Amino acid sequence: MTHCGQRGVALISVLLITSLALLVVAGLMRSHRLALQGTAQQLQQLQMRQAALTAESRAAQLLQAADLQEARTVNFSQDWANKAEAHELPDLELQVRIEDLGGRFNLTRLVATDNVDEVAQQRWARLLEALGIPLIDPIALKGITLTDPAQLQRLPGVRKEDLKRLLPWVAVLPYEASLNVNTAPAPVLAALEGMTLSSARGLVSQRPAQGYSDTEAFTHAPGVQGLGVSTHGLGVSSRWFRITVDVHIAATRLRLVSDLERVRHTRRTRVIQRRMTSPAESAHE
Repeated sequence: MTHCGQRGVALISVLLITSLALLVVAGLMRSHRLALQGTAQQLQQLQMRQAALTAESRAAQLLQAADLQEARTVNFSQDWANKAEAHELPDLELQVRIEDLGGRFNLTRLVATDNVDEVAQQRWARLLEALGIPLIDPIALKGITLTDPAQLQRLPGVRKEDLKRLLPWVAVLPYEASLNVNTAPAPVLAALEGMTLSSARGLVSQRPAQGYSDTEAFTHAPGVQGLGVSTHGLGVSSRWFRITVDVHIAATRLRLVSDLERVRHTRRTRVIQRRMTSPAESAHE
């Protein structure tokens, strides 16, 4: 081989080695970039989770406030219903909502094996009718250990769209939990005796700011008196609440849904269950 040929081969070898080195370096840089992105995403998720838990803790303090603990009723004039709001922090947006779960229909009254609550069964039928949902026979619920309303999807004939429409109005609470007429929304009140969805909406719009002092005051209120509404299963207070926290960082979103109980005779709350999802996954809640 001539001297020029040897130089050519050497040059090609150098170019090949350089190209290989560049490929290796590019691969390492890509791996490093992906690792950094993964670490940044993990840190962002950690930041969002911590922000959500902090917001939950602050909201829980509203449920421990004296105005609620010392009151005989739970109503929308109290701090828990008015001071949970949106907050904008640097690079982060928080939205907090508190709901009285006592304002929902308690499914436990349908599944208790020791009692047949005929009033609750009739109200259940009327609730489904008000929502335009085919009747779900309470007998099909007997023997089921309910811990979450979403378990209704296991029943035959329950359609996904019907379940999505139903879930915002029902809860699984202890059997003794009464329906709080001070916070119950119109579709739930429409399940009461003699009530229609239209009359229930009118009742909600005229409900006293401080709520009703007792169930008798409710049954004697304009729009209710004379309908024959039974006080069975009704109340004006509650110990069960849901705190929903939505956290936004840029296009990333996280939702924390926590169910809490106000412990009787104390100013403490305890978390019954807590779950973190995307807003889309819990849109039916």
